[in-house]
Amino acid sequence: MHALRTLAARSRAFSAQAAQRPRVVVLGRGWGGNKVARYLDKSKFDVRVVSPANHFLFTLLLPSTAVGTLEFRAVQEPVRTIAGLGGYHQAKAQSLDVAKRTVACQDVFSGDTFDLSYNFLVVSAGCKTNTFGVPDVTQDKQEAVFFLKHLYHARRIRDRILECFERAASPVATEEERRDMLHFVVVGGGATSCEFATELAEFLEVDVRKWYPDLADLVSLSIVEASPHILGGFDEHCWKYYTAHLKKHNVDVRTGCAITAVEPAADGRVSSATLKDGSMLRFGCMVWSAGLAPIKFVESAALEKDKGGRVVVDEYLRAADRVFALGDCAADRTHPLPPTASAAEQQGAYLAKCFKYDSDLPVKPEPVAPSAMPFDWLAPLDNLWTKKSEFRYVERSKMASMGMWGGVADMTQSELTPVGGTLSGVTGFAAWRGAYLSKQVSTANMILIPMFWLKSWLFGRGISRF
Repeated sequence: MHALRTLAARSRAFSAQAAQRPRVVVLGRGWGGNKVARYLDKSKFDVRVVSPANHFLFTLLLPSTAVGTLEFRAVQEPVRTIAGLGGYHQAKAQSLDVAKRTVACQDVFSGDTFDLSYNFLVVSAGCKTNTFGVPDVTQDKQEAVFFLKHLYHARRIRDRILECFERAASPVATEEERRDMLHFVVVGGGATSCEFATELAEFLEVDVRKWYPDLADLVSLSIVEASPHILGGFDEHCWKYYTAHLKKHNVDVRTGCAITAVEPAADGRVSSATLKDGSMLRFGCMVWSAGLAPIKFVESAALEKDKGGRVVVDEYLRAADRVFALGDCAADRTHPLPPTASAAEQQGAYLAKCFKYDSDLPVKPEPVAPSAMPFDWLAPLDNLWTKKSEFRYVERSKMASMGMWGGVADMTQSELTPVGGTLSGVTGFAAWRGAYLSKQVSTANMILIPMFWLKSWLFGRGISRF
């Protein structure tokens, strides 16, 4: 009983202390939001996070989880592991009232709504997958066409791939049905799509041939990209090398064409897709990672947006009064950055450092009514960004994995490497794995990831459905 009273007293003391600090609400747990939430000084700010996912996802390794190279637990960090966090709400932001400085949120479990007041708001809500208006490619209905942005997407893809093989192994399936069922299509030519395609190709060549020897010669894999070549933004040597690698591993690379319609199978077996040139693809599983579109909250927020629907920010990442935006959902008016993890991470680190400026910060404000948020005494912080240098993006190398012992790295525009140039093959593979392993948040994942890599290399990927 004494322990419970002590715990309750500490909780009340923590709540009282939080009420005396400016509240910073972070919407989203992406690369930018994660940096801000982790790096902000919790002794000066009451940091609250709102996100439908209760973890930070290391998206750069997500393609590896969809085929079992890595396990899901190794590419995520729970939000509640952030030391000193004032609170976390597993909810979706619905609307923003800049004048009242409140965000209307909806609980993901009950569907109930609540208002969350803030002194400063950091919008790091990210984007959703762009379907380009193709029928039957939707956010909700994903039975044959799957997106690859979240952990639950990767789990569905992994389950569907194995389902296709078990369906094809049925004695009632014809050979034509088996070939169609074992045709996998990847839509999009970006790094995520290409890395998933190479991971899947390796799974088909190594693991499928071992565990499904009678089906190994029936599998096929296609990648469809609307632009003239894959890996847009990479140096010519890199995308040509990557294309040659895909073709060497029997991947049908279709560039300069787009999918105009998808017809999912009613019985869960074989679906079909129509291309712009009129040709048709029959498949068992399609992974769609072809573009980005703004989420509903960003679309409805009374903030200035550019033509692509991204929130317009100034050189200090300001979108409105006490509102900041960063990551995929934000864009500078004159020099919009690419929607990459590197850009969002740098923006998050910059914003967190700006908040560390404390010469004008009133750590102990005047008492206020419990029902009111202390907005008035924060006026000195308005001068904070006028004393800071503007955000400057530092170009780093672009990397893409090609499975085991292969990869490309484009350092031609990098400001961090004086030599520049490109890497491919084993050296590109080593650079990719070394860079991503060093960026892990926790020691646990720095240990788990090499262990799972080693396990996949020695014993293969798992093929159990559960």
